[in-house]
Amino acid sequence: MKSVVGVVVSNKMQKSVVVAVDRLFHNKVYNRYVKRTSKFMAHDEKDACNIGDRVKLDPSRPLSKHKRWVVADILKKARIYVPPSAANQTASTASSELPASSIS
Repeated sequence: MKSVVGVVVSNKMQKSVVVAVDRLFHNKVYNRYVKRTSKFMAHDEKDACNIGDRVKLDPSRPLSKHKRWVVADILKKARIYVPPSAANQTASTASSELPASSIS
């Protein structure tokens, strides 16, 4: 088996992630390319992967009933969304902590 590249779709387990790997193959009857997605459970020793990260998986010996892959490298980290309301709340709490004498 060779290494595959995919996107992390779940990291709710301890030291395990689920990675979706896309592949394209040619359908000879319709002369079109078809995309298929496979999901693999992989071992993440450092627990560093987040949802949306692009990772490289290497095959390994069976680690559990379903885990036969190990996260070799994180190729691209996902951008984590921070809602604007959380940023506004921190700014408003900082301004409300000013002493009363400085307001007048």
